[in-house]
Amino acid sequence: MSLIHYSGCPSCGSDKIALALTAEDHTVSHETFGIWECGLCTLRFTQDVPDAVSIGPYYRSDNYISHSNTSRGLVNNLYHMVRKQTLSDKYRLIASATRTRKGKLLDIGAGAGAFVGYMQERGWEVTGLEPDETARAVARTDHKVELTDMDRLFTLEQDSFDAITLWHVLEHVHDLHAYMERLRGLIRPNGRIFIAVPNYTSYDARVYREMWAAYDVPRHLYHFSPDAIGNLLTQHGLQLQFSEPMWYDSFYISMLSEKYRHPGRGNAVKAVMVGLVSNMKAFVNKSHCSSLVYVIGR
Repeated sequence: MSLIHYSGCPSCGSDKIALALTAEDHTVSHETFGIWECGLCTLRFTQDVPDAVSIGPYYRSDNYISHSNTSRGLVNNLYHMVRKQTLSDKYRLIASATRTRKGKLLDIGAGAGAFVGYMQERGWEVTGLEPDETARAVARTDHKVELTDMDRLFTLEQDSFDAITLWHVLEHVHDLHAYMERLRGLIRPNGRIFIAVPNYTSYDARVYREMWAAYDVPRHLYHFSPDAIGNLLTQHGLQLQFSEPMWYDSFYISMLSEKYRHPGRGNAVKAVMVGLVSNMKAFVNKSHCSSLVYVIGR
């Protein structure tokens, strides 16, 4: 296995980096990984992470919901219960931000295909890219959509999409800067890029620290703050239009974090309380939300 050791920040290149905390992979391997922070752009990143060729086994778990579509267990059941609402919220956000009711959309990291299917049903022409063969098979069976491998990303026509979506995907991408440049090239001049990522400056992240489920090492290579996102966009000539909270994520992440903190029993009441307080703080200042959708233009 080949590991990536950063001597500088993978986003801005600064050598002002230091260990922030150490977290465990609770999903697959139970190995521990260091999470480092850049003192300049505030990006956090997983140190000594497996490279793109080696990381595949860390995704092989029936509990990895975006690939398996599993509904086993309380947390996954809750995920499925709110999915219909979140799909509707995403549709309305995209239609409003692009001022387009039926356009061309690229969904990167489409998982089991629920979002692709939802948008196609509403008249959008959707290209869905997903690296995991099992997830593509689930999408074909459960949502009747055909996803293609990620290799197609670099053969798509320039300036060809009204909307590009990455729902909790950018934190998984090894070649961060190449992807950002590709996104800029694929979006139409008046189009919008939608990037949803966890926010390590949120209240729930501060409560759970190394047990915060959204660190999800080593699958999450980067851990973003709003400032880190802003810096990354500037480097690639992109402009943040606005951001929107993902209100359900604080509860979902807190439920998983409690499960990790108290294996075998968790604490659903505590998770709900943490999620609620996190959202209350985000209501006052949305930059504190557990996850944010960044709406981006050229």
